[in-house]
Amino acid sequence: MTFGAHGFWRRLAALTKKETRQLLRDRGNLLMGLGLPIVLIVIFGYGMSFDVKNAPVAIVMQDSSPTAREAIAGLSLSPSIAPVIVGTMRDAERLMARGKVDAIVGLPSDFSRNLDLGQAHIQLVLHGTDANRARIIQGYVEAALALRQAKQADRSAQSPPGAMATLEPRLWFNAANTSTWFLVPGLIVLVATLVGSFLTALVMAREWERGTLESLFVTPVRPIEILLAKIIPYFCVGMAGLALCLLAARFLFQVPFYGSLTAVVAISMLYLLVALGLGLVISSITKNQFMASQIALIVSFLPALMLSGFLFDLRNMPAMVEALGHVLPATHYLEMLKSLLLAGDIWPMIYRHSAILLFYVLLLMAAARAKTRKELE
Repeated sequence: MTFGAHGFWRRLAALTKKETRQLLRDRGNLLMGLGLPIVLIVIFGYGMSFDVKNAPVAIVMQDSSPTAREAIAGLSLSPSIAPVIVGTMRDAERLMARGKVDAIVGLPSDFSRNLDLGQAHIQLVLHGTDANRARIIQGYVEAALALRQAKQADRSAQSPPGAMATLEPRLWFNAANTSTWFLVPGLIVLVATLVGSFLTALVMAREWERGTLESLFVTPVRPIEILLAKIIPYFCVGMAGLALCLLAARFLFQVPFYGSLTAVVAISMLYLLVALGLGLVISSITKNQFMASQIALIVSFLPALMLSGFLFDLRNMPAMVEALGHVLPATHYLEMLKSLLLAGDIWPMIYRHSAILLFYVLLLMAAARAKTRKELE
């Protein structure tokens, strides 16, 4: 080995050693390099699932004869359907409006008599906000009913000509039968998350890096005044962006507004305050633009995308991941927004989710104020 080559390898080893020590001292970059891949693989691995499992289906039997019970017995045998026995159609409709069931199977009071005449019908009402999920559940119900009728025919020496019941599917909350109505509310949630948490975190972190906030700390300005001054402009920008999204949803994608517009605006304001508070907390902890952007990506945008029910139903995920999804503020905002736009005013659900978002607003604002006060000491 020549002297020049020896010097090259010695310098390379020294520089590599120096960079390795610097990396080990910089816990932020180390966390991004090791923690981010783990978080991403867990979120995508558990969150991405197109399967529909244990879909809750309400069963309303106005005809309780053995023939009627035999006709829908296949629903209980299907591993993909979780039957929920309901007394009346009104109770079943209430459950569907609240998102407790994905479909309703109804047997009329004259089902047995019409079955003998070859004129029997089984009503199937599908929750259509997620058009793809509705089509899958319809396939499950059709398969379960057809399998049962096939077994009945096999047990009979000669299948009577009128022994089959006709399934009549109907789609609720999505008259256009399009996935756009399901996706647009989720996109509005993502826009609010981006505007609120990302922009606030980056702007505040830049102020920490430049020392602008330290200059304000030596003035008589109080911490709460600094925080409010940072929140108000971005709150206005966020509400303007949400207004544009709602206009686009209504006039470009023809998404119906069955609920109260006042309620839509109110819950949007609550969620935007949650996102802004989260951005303030992130920037106060990191005080670095790069770190703030990465943490905001991990704790706000990715969970809102993958674990809020926007792309994948939480009920298809493992129990721990489902529980984590219900903790996220984006999940509660998305549930209310979909219901208000596509179903109408379901006030018990709106009150419950709004109270949760208000709790997050108070918690995050208190945390941001406490962190800023510590920097003043």
